[in-house]
Amino acid sequence: MTHLGGWLFRHRTIIPLPLAIAVLLLRIGEAPPSKWLIASGIGLTLTGEAIRLWAVHHIGAISRTRSDRLGPLIAAGPFAVVRNPLYLGNIALWAGFAMAARLLWLVPVIVVLLAVEYHAIVRWEEQVLEARYGDEYRAYAARVPRWWPTFNRGARRTRRENVFSANSANSAVAFSWRETLFSERGTLIAIAAGFFLLWLKLRT
Repeated sequence: MTHLGGWLFRHRTIIPLPLAIAVLLLRIGEAPPSKWLIASGIGLTLTGEAIRLWAVHHIGAISRTRSDRLGPLIAAGPFAVVRNPLYLGNIALWAGFAMAARLLWLVPVIVVLLAVEYHAIVRWEEQVLEARYGDEYRAYAARVPRWWPTFNRGARRTRRENVFSANSANSAVAFSWRETLFSERGTLIAIAAGFFLLWLKLRT
């Protein structure tokens, strides 16, 4: 699983391309035309991208790396809530794209496929981070859940203390929104292009 995760990490940008092709070309099982459904899909996609922007604002361009140079240990912003907000944002983004295409049956398929891919990648990342940061990463992993936020009072207090600690404050202002948008430009362009092509598909 760890070796597979390393390979998937290096190729994680191109692996979802078949999903994009499926969303843009498949007409099988389309739900009836519905403005509400399309609007919900767009909203879910934008929510996923908002999570990505929040995460990139704290972690910076290192989020684009294809090597084991994973950058510093960030415990601010969304990384104080879950350890993998970028991957959660990606899942929401792709699920919303399929929903906007009215391919509701494809939504759970996308969620499962990406969940399996990201689980393998995260196992590899965690091994690299633990080897690099040792007790510091183990303490972070014990405090912050991998995928699902913890909503009990003690966990909220811990997250607040983490977000407003000196290290977190430095991380929070490390990247301007201009730098964030520049780093995320590829994803933003892909989203715009994807919805334009989807609009052409739905017109035919």
